[in-house]
Amino acid sequence: MGKTTTAINLSTSIAAFGKKVLLIDADPQANATSGIGLEAQTDGRSTYELFISGKSISECIKETQVENLFAVTSNIHLVAAEIELINLPSRESILKNKISEFLKSGNNEDGNTFFDFIIIDCPPSLGLITVNALTAADSLLIPVQCEYYALEGLSQLLNTIKNVKNVFNPGLNIEGYLLTMFDSRLKLSNQIESELRKFFGEKVFQTKIFRNVKIGEAPSYGKPVVIYDPSSTGALNYMDLGREFLTRNGIEIKIENEITDIDKDNDNNVKENIEEENQDINLNSSNNSVNG
Repeated sequence: MGKTTTAINLSTSIAAFGKKVLLIDADPQANATSGIGLEAQTDGRSTYELFISGKSISECIKETQVENLFAVTSNIHLVAAEIELINLPSRESILKNKISEFLKSGNNEDGNTFFDFIIIDCPPSLGLITVNALTAADSLLIPVQCEYYALEGLSQLLNTIKNVKNVFNPGLNIEGYLLTMFDSRLKLSNQIESELRKFFGEKVFQTKIFRNVKIGEAPSYGKPVVIYDPSSTGALNYMDLGREFLTRNGIEIKIENEITDIDKDNDNNVKENIEEENQDINLNSSNNSVNG
């Protein structure tokens, strides 16, 4: 449980609080795409086209099953982008430029959607696509699994971030460190939490994502866990994370929507059930009249 799971469920939880979110899947594995119920189609409207062609973000945005959540999907073609980007000018800033153009046009009176947050799911390895994501970002949220090797990888990642900040994006900040796969019964989990809070202080989110089987099940159904099982520990953890994330960014939380309210499919099913029940009531009423 790491970056993609957090990107999906943080995006969904922020959307649940009424904020419009755009999730950009910049990973060729396209797990963020399938995790929100979309298909990794080669339809000419994916992250690959953002990097390689003249397609704009507006042309690639797709609706999701979640209210207020939209996405730019990925597919396996994005693997080739790593090679194709090599000879392009300003190759490290392509995504940043596309996002800047999109934000400039987003407040016009032409019907374009304005987003409160854009969340980018990065590839697991450091390449041109990851550098593009780090160059385009204002801040970086780092999930840290409560395992020994995660701490070793964290030190390498911080060196990479330092290099990107020095060369391409001086304004890049660490949004925070998120403890995932936490188990309070395990000594290692508590040691890792202690070490992170010791070195990074308030940068470590108070919210922790506990080990929960529902988080692992949700992607197979193409749903974020906050929709798949809203009452599960994993869903409640990610809703807490969304609340803490927004609070850290100075946004007042007004809890107006229940989690199920953001599931468009659920709303449609409810409407269909109500219509069916009304039809049954009308039919029974007619039968009662005839029998009388």
